[in-house]
Amino acid sequence: MNRTKDAIELEGSIWFQKSQNRFLGGDRIALLEKIDEMGSINSAAKEIGISYKTAWHLVNMMNNLSEKPLVDRMTGGKGGGGTVLTREGRQVIEQYRVVQEEHRKFLENLEERLGDTGDLYRFLRRISMRISARNVFGGKIEAVKKGAVNAEVILSLTGGQHIASIITNGAVDNLGLKTGMSAYAIIKSNSVMVGKDLQGSSLSARNIMCGNVQRVIDGPVSSEVDLEIGGGNIISAIITHTSRERLDLKEGDFACALFKASSVIIGVN
Repeated sequence: MNRTKDAIELEGSIWFQKSQNRFLGGDRIALLEKIDEMGSINSAAKEIGISYKTAWHLVNMMNNLSEKPLVDRMTGGKGGGGTVLTREGRQVIEQYRVVQEEHRKFLENLEERLGDTGDLYRFLRRISMRISARNVFGGKIEAVKKGAVNAEVILSLTGGQHIASIITNGAVDNLGLKTGMSAYAIIKSNSVMVGKDLQGSSLSARNIMCGNVQRVIDGPVSSEVDLEIGGGNIISAIITHTSRERLDLKEGDFACALFKASSVIIGVN
């Protein structure tokens, strides 16, 4: 198609969204491709120009929101193991490229039929919306128990774990929450506590999710602890560096993440 100097051209980016959260886009597909090529998250992060910590956060989020993990960390073997894409990870790259190609054709066709640019602008804004959150877990609502003012919502994750949330009855009604609905839970990383040797302990926290420490990233004041809780789900906690040292948390340790039901935000599509 011939274009004049002042012709309006359209550009757009494709994002797969899940639970109103950006799940996969061009930058994350690029990260997955580099992980597949180099077998290392650290090397892949350097190659595409992001920090190691950011790369792990993106991988954890993609794994949490996917039905099956897209990235698998291999341990042992010569060189101490590495990181590889699962079959689902490679498949989603192929699917993204198909959608990307169709999106390109769509924009070229739309340029020829361009009419109300205001409507088009609003459309592109909608498909580019972003919700940023540290811990986002998708699942189905298993129970909604209303009280006088607040309600307890139980969310069943794809890995079989359960998350309890306390929200207002008004929020339940506004969101139209019902048993069997798809929903997601958001928990801020600084609302997550970490403990060890909690067997037999009585705790007030409603949510206790245990598993193996996958990653510990130390900072000058705080440390990020990533805990694999099963089903490909990873929960991240931000604790003080002093607490991390006192607990002597290391990769592979068994530990538990604890957070209050009141710290869990519920969202729906």
